[in-house]
Amino acid sequence: MDALQSNRRQFLKLLGTTAVIGAVAPEALARRGPTTLTILHTNDVHSRLDPFPMDGSRNAGRGGVARRATLVRAIRQEQVDGHPRNVLLFDAGDIFQGTPYFNLYKGEPEILAMNQLGYDAGTIGNHDFDGGIDNMVTQFGKATFPMLIANYDFKNTVLDGRTMPYKIFTKEGVKIGVFGLGIRPEGLIPKDAYRETKYLDPIEIGNDMAATLRNDKKCDYVICLSHLGFKYDGPTVSDNVLAAQTRHIDGIIGGHTHTFLEAPVQVNNRDGQPVWINQVGFAGINLGRIDLTFEKGKVTASGQSVAVKG
Repeated sequence: MDALQSNRRQFLKLLGTTAVIGAVAPEALARRGPTTLTILHTNDVHSRLDPFPMDGSRNAGRGGVARRATLVRAIRQEQVDGHPRNVLLFDAGDIFQGTPYFNLYKGEPEILAMNQLGYDAGTIGNHDFDGGIDNMVTQFGKATFPMLIANYDFKNTVLDGRTMPYKIFTKEGVKIGVFGLGIRPEGLIPKDAYRETKYLDPIEIGNDMAATLRNDKKCDYVICLSHLGFKYDGPTVSDNVLAAQTRHIDGIIGGHTHTFLEAPVQVNNRDGQPVWINQVGFAGINLGRIDLTFEKGKVTASGQSVAVKG
């Protein structure tokens, strides 16, 4: 416990494939030259603030929030045509639970570390309820970034008004609309943890959010932060199903199933347009990277999973 407390103090102190994705709003892309944007992302970090121990196991020495911070900082400092790279950093849920840090501090070090890394937004995973909904209010209230979740109705809970369904980020005139979707709580989360939270159909909500962002808000690119899971054999809604049964979503940054993808995979939507889906395992072992270039009404993308190691 003393080592954990010491590490916590240190944390608080410290505080590829390529494809053409498809057409986007032409009025927003009628500008000089290309605009580049890098999306960085994590999922299912599960309170893994330290690297895995050097014990000879498969993940020995991998991960750790300090190494992730170094990697993110280096990417942000990259130059594109003599200017710093445009970067957005997202998380797809299950920030909490998995190490004694959460047992002791209920998510505070995890949120404060994410603040220091400069996360732009996150969504909610089922394990983020493990300390109860009151604890979520406490910990999320310390975040300098919004929690985006569109298909959880918190109206009759203490979380009402403390999350957002979506947020729009603008980089050099390019508008990126981002919204969040969570998995069905029933059977995964104790009822006394999520209380009166209402789960709304992710396909219906996903379609509504994407249409709002594309058509009403005139976003050039629409991203879903999803904790639905990558793919299932049964009827459960997954990222693959979401992509295939919706319109206007360009990219899905996923979590929940701890799926290791070396690069994003493509699924065509209801209009036959490609949707990119990515997920980078768990425990902060990898950092997802998607590089987007907006030019002449098209978006070109390349993606990879970057190992976080010493």
